[in-house]
Order: sequence, then C-alpha cells, then structure tokens
Amino acid sequence: MKVLIVLTSHDTLGDTGRKTGFWLEELAAPYYVFKDAGAEITLASPLGGRPPLDPKSDEPGFQTDATRRFVADPAANAQLADTVRLDSIDQRDFDTVFYPGGHGPMWDLAEHPASIALIEAFWAAGKTIAFVCHAPGVLHRVKNPDGTPFVQGRRVTGFTNSEEEGVGLAQVVPFLVENELVDQGAIFSKVKDWGVHTVTDGRLITGQNPASSTETARTLLAALATRS
Repeated sequence: MKVLIVLTSHDTLGDTGRKTGFWLEELAAPYYVFKDAGAEITLASPLGGRPPLDPKSDEPGFQTDATRRFVADPAANAQLADTVRLDSIDQRDFDTVFYPGGHGPMWDLAEHPASIALIEAFWAAGKTIAFVCHAPGVLHRVKNPDGTPFVQGRRVTGFTNSEEEGVGLAQVVPFLVENELVDQGAIFSKVKDWGVHTVTDGRLITGQNPASSTETARTLLAALATRS
C-alpha cells in the first residue's frame, strides 16, 4: 500500500506576524497508523524540502505519544526534511492521499493548482481520499467533472467556526472551513468542540480537528482494506 501525505509550505499566519504551518499531531498520528500497517509513505508539499511546522503544535500541551515518537524517529525526520514537490506527483503511483491540517493549508493548498488537480485525479481514478481539521478547506476549489463544487451534496466535517473562534483566528484565516463548505452545498456535521468526529461519504473521509486525526487515518485504512 502506497500512501501520499500532502503538507503545506505556507508559514505565515495572515498579518499577525506569527508563524504557522502543518499541525504536528495531524501528521504524526496518521503517519504511524499507516506505517504500522506496513504502508509505504511519501510526503509531499508545494515547494518540496522541509515544510514549516506550526510552532504551537510543538508546545508541551499538544504533545502525544505519536508526536513524541515522530520527533524521535530519524527516518521520519529525514522524510520530513526532504518532501517531494507536489507538482511532480502522479496519483497513479499511490493508493490514496491524506491531507493533514494546521492553518498553513488555508493559504497555499486551498488555492494551489497542483493540489486541486491531484485531488480531482485521485477521485477520477476511483480512489479513497482523506482530509482532517483545516484540510477539508482545500476542497473548496475542487470541482466535479460537470464543474459543480466537489463538496456539493456530500457529507463532510472539518474545523468548525466555534473551534476557529476558540483559537482566536476566525478573523485571521482566509475563510472559515465550516462556512465555506456549507456555502458550497456540503452537508456539514460536527460534534462539540475538540471532540473526535469523522465522516465517511463514499470514498471521501474527513475529520473535524486534531483529536480526530488518528480516527480519520484508521477509517481510511479500513476503507482501503475493504477495497483491496
């Protein structure tokens, strides 16, 4: 099984002067769900090389067994230091794609032509795809073959308006994930802030927040097992 994980290359949190990037837990937890199942993992990002880590996700209060394992794993860190450029990726080389969140993807992956085309290609090829936290927001420019929004009529979840307000960034992000997906006709569901919640709609799997990253990856793994 070959899994592609797509990370952000964006490190600036709007006009705040603060740094952002990918959220460590949302990479680390799925990484080991896949790795421990014997998957071959490729990390990619728009610019290639080392993607920016959201410094807040590296604070003690956000550490988990998975993040500690990742930080101490030389092989994982070597992969992270040398991600593949997104525009060089061909979906035919992979069984699935997983997008971790963090605020970074809201700026680059959400608008990146190679990311949009890649998601559309995975879907057209009949493959299962997964996104967690802010990453469902990268679907907002993805289209169905008939030109309608990809999420229209599909059941999804993602980082909620109230969770964004809770971290004080509702006025900083380019758009609110929940509002944007609802505006495009998605059927958006959520649980209480920071609760574990994943939604499966056919071959599309989404998770609400960092706490949902392990469950989202496990759901994807189970879906792949039934299709193999």
